[in-house]
Amino acid sequence: MKKLEATFPVDGQLMMVLPRAAASLKNPDMQLPILRSDADGYYLEMRVEADPKDTSELTVIRRVPLENLSAEEWEDLKTEYANLDVSVCANQGVSKGLEKIQDRKIQRLFMALMTFLNPRQVSIVLYLYKLAAHQGNGPIVTFRSNDLLTILGYTRTKDGGFASKLRSQLNRDLVALHRTELVMAQSFKKGNQNMGAKVMIKSVLRIKDYEIDNVPRDFDLSKAADYTYELADAYTISLEFFDGPARTGDCVLWADSIDITQKLGSNAKSDYKTKLLVYLASRMKWDAPQDGHSVIISKPYLFKNLDLLGSNSSRNNQIFWRTVEELKQEGYLLGAQELPSKNKLVSVQFQINSEKLKCS
Repeated sequence: MKKLEATFPVDGQLMMVLPRAAASLKNPDMQLPILRSDADGYYLEMRVEADPKDTSELTVIRRVPLENLSAEEWEDLKTEYANLDVSVCANQGVSKGLEKIQDRKIQRLFMALMTFLNPRQVSIVLYLYKLAAHQGNGPIVTFRSNDLLTILGYTRTKDGGFASKLRSQLNRDLVALHRTELVMAQSFKKGNQNMGAKVMIKSVLRIKDYEIDNVPRDFDLSKAADYTYELADAYTISLEFFDGPARTGDCVLWADSIDITQKLGSNAKSDYKTKLLVYLASRMKWDAPQDGHSVIISKPYLFKNLDLLGSNSSRNNQIFWRTVEELKQEGYLLGAQELPSKNKLVSVQFQINSEKLKCS
């Protein structure tokens, strides 16, 4: 008898919203970043608008609350905001578009918001759900930074540590996942009556505690994310989307063998494998296929969610089918084929290996 592969649960609600929450600047549904103030405080936020043609393409706001901001700092922020070149960010890269912003903290805040839930951060989140299942403390997860950097596939330096750039990047990733709030409206219907909408505000995770090893140094979590190149030696976090694993059973089960190794020398945004895998998992939750593993998605939605938005359709196709082949080789896909269509809107049918990825 074939031994079943070990799995870990990821919250179903998070999986449904993840591709939208992670939408990039190039996504046609994404609005420009804005500064907003209300009675509760100041915010830096981006909104991805709903696509009325597909229920899975829902509205999500991602925002960073700007805490303890004086009126003078708010004015400084507005001045720096005027230096943001969004078209350069979208076409030449976020770093390039932020070059005219002088203040490092403001520069990093924009960077964190505009690159939020990039494939590297998504990989970290999936790994933390795997740790949660193994540690058995509900949504609370404890890990050592060097262990996570090793799992991500980074190479140690001669002294046995990791380069300061990699350490800094990990702290900024964790602080971005901690700081950035997702705001979603959910409609509840009973029969044909609309029973109103509930607004949910959640971070992907919250950092509860951190530890510094026996080294006499001051470490400030926010300061490290905003200004320096530091990383704590260990973190304790709480996964904020945890109703599925803890209470309702609404989850997506992922294979324990998931590989989150980052390709050396490549940018996280070009990790199409992670993007496609997460989008397929999300669509499984939305579409609830009767056989549990066949999903049909139109190519325009696939390309939009993979960030294949350039005008070179030949290149887009090449990257897409190469990514499909990668997922076949890793055992996530049993098959994928284009379906003929009368209206020229080509769709792709995926057969997902339920031993690697399935809804519960």
